[in-house]
Order: sequence, then structure tokens, then C-alpha cells
Amino acid sequence: MLDELTPPTRPGRTRSPVLPPPLRRRLAVIAGLAALVTGVFAVLYAGDGEPGGVDARVGTAVYGAGWQVAQVVDFLGDPGGAALLAVGGATVCLLMRWPRAAVFVVAGPGAAAGTTTLLKPLVGRTIHGDENLSYPSGHTAFLTAFAVTVALLVAGRLGLGRTAGPALVLGVALVAGAAMGWAQVAMGSHYPTDALGGWCTALAVVPATAWTIDAVGRKHL
Repeated sequence: MLDELTPPTRPGRTRSPVLPPPLRRRLAVIAGLAALVTGVFAVLYAGDGEPGGVDARVGTAVYGAGWQVAQVVDFLGDPGGAALLAVGGATVCLLMRWPRAAVFVVAGPGAAAGTTTLLKPLVGRTIHGDENLSYPSGHTAFLTAFAVTVALLVAGRLGLGRTAGPALVLGVALVAGAAMGWAQVAMGSHYPTDALGGWCTALAVVPATAWTIDAVGRKHL
């Protein structure tokens, strides 16, 4: 009966979940908290066109620092850099015969960046003029989301448990989010709270995307 319900797996192809089962409960809590923070900041800064107190202090300290390095990091969130990361990651997954992971590497960061695009006009926060919507930062969301997708795949392959797995995911997310957030503030493209909103958006969206892909992938991937 089980063989009738479960589609056959092609030789050499893995159908491992992209959201490791031991991590699901804790990542659900993290995603919920991240979504809450994103929403609270959206309400606080709705319609604003000026930095808050913390934004002003941090922005003044960071702006212009390491400009050339910031531009390199910023490129990873631009369409060209994002495409390179997504295609490269998907290619590695396909070479490993893990098509579900290949879909996740593209869909996870894409969903996070797409969510920021939808949120920006709803929040209406601007920087350097009314035409520049800023909250949440799409660049920060994308790079954080890409890092989280890779960390989840690594955690699953290594069989990391409920403590080590979330620690790896959060650690990698923190490094990626801090790097891109710094770059955006250093270049004057975003307020620090925009970057924090983008970081939280990624943490909220990626686990949900992984769960959806696993649900669909049971039959198709």
C-alpha cells in the first residue's frame, strides 16, 4: 500500500526535506517572532520620510565607511548578483541530484525579496525623497534568505539536531544580514531599521517557503 501512495524515487536522486524535521518547531517560533517584529516596525514607521533616533545615530556612524566594500556586498542583492547566487546554488543542488533543494535555493530568497516589494508601498516609508520606498530592505532580505536556505540544507545533510541546527541558521543569518545591512546604511540606501525589517522578513518567509516546497515535493520532487 505504501508503494502505491509514494511516487518512486529516481536512482541516485534524494528526496530529503529542505526543512529538517528536528528544526521545524523552533524555526516556526522564530518565524512567528520575526513576522511580529516586521509588522510592528511597519506600523511604527508607516509613512515616515525621516530617520528615527536610533537610525540617525547609527547612520551617522556608519555612512561612508568602507564604501568600496559596501558596493561589493550591495551587488549580491542587485538583480545580477542575486541571479548569480541563485543559479549557482541551484546548479550545485542539481549536481547533487537534489531537485527539491534546487527549487528552494531559488524560491526561498525570491519569496523573501518579493515580500519586501509588496510591503514597501503598504508601509510607505521613504528615504531621500518620496519616490524611494525603503521599508523593509529587499537587499538585506535577499542575502539573509539565501544564507538561511543554504544553512537549512547543510543542517539537513549533516543531521544537525534541535539545538545545533537553529544555532547554525541564526548564526549564518546574523552574519549575512549584518553584512548587507551595514552595506545599505553605509551607502545611504536604507535606514538601519529598514535593514532589520528585511532581516526579519527573511526569517519569517524562508521557513514557510521550505514547508510549502516539502509539502508539494512529497508528490512531485
